[in-house]
Amino acid sequence: MYIIGIAGGTGSGKTTVAHKIIETLPGDKVALIPQDSYYNDTTNLTLEERQKINFDHPDAFDWKLLAKQIEDLRNGKAIEQPTYSYLISNRLEETIHIEPCEVIIIEGIMALWNKQLRDLMDLKIFVDADPDERLIRVIQRDTVERGRTTQMVIDRYLDVLKPMHEEFIEPTKRFADLIIPLGGSNRQAIEIMRTYITHRLRPQQQGLNQ
Repeated sequence: MYIIGIAGGTGSGKTTVAHKIIETLPGDKVALIPQDSYYNDTTNLTLEERQKINFDHPDAFDWKLLAKQIEDLRNGKAIEQPTYSYLISNRLEETIHIEPCEVIIIEGIMALWNKQLRDLMDLKIFVDADPDERLIRVIQRDTVERGRTTQMVIDRYLDVLKPMHEEFIEPTKRFADLIIPLGGSNRQAIEIMRTYITHRLRPQQQGLNQ
């Protein structure tokens, strides 16, 4: 099993990079584990209380569950991945069944923040992008998918996203084995990464075929 962590700021292009890796491999060989699915369960809170949570702080995530489920996959055990709704700011009852496979991709803003999780990774990637580009992408995404106005997104960016990025996300760049500048639009860097991953997996695949 080959475990890849992909971190980077909100709107940096992490998801694009993750899907570029997935495109390289057969569908039954790779599983994508979004860190966003592991926000803390806030069922005991009201919607108003949930909306006051700083979801860009490390304390917003259930690190214990995420690390345990990655360890389970590594040990050949299937997991029930939680799912999360931004509309109600809480987990949903539904889970996603994930079987162990050759490649596990953990993707999220703080995928490289937790040492226990980092130690489970074979390759750590940080996707970098200009702050202005990230803000534009966040506006485009949040106004369409999360029901926010442009002004709400800008206010949140200035009050929460920017300071949290500088304090918690940007510093994790030093843990990366590979930094991809210009986000998901950097075709050359993505192609190099895909070639490297394919090369690393080839001995494993040959061993399975013998």
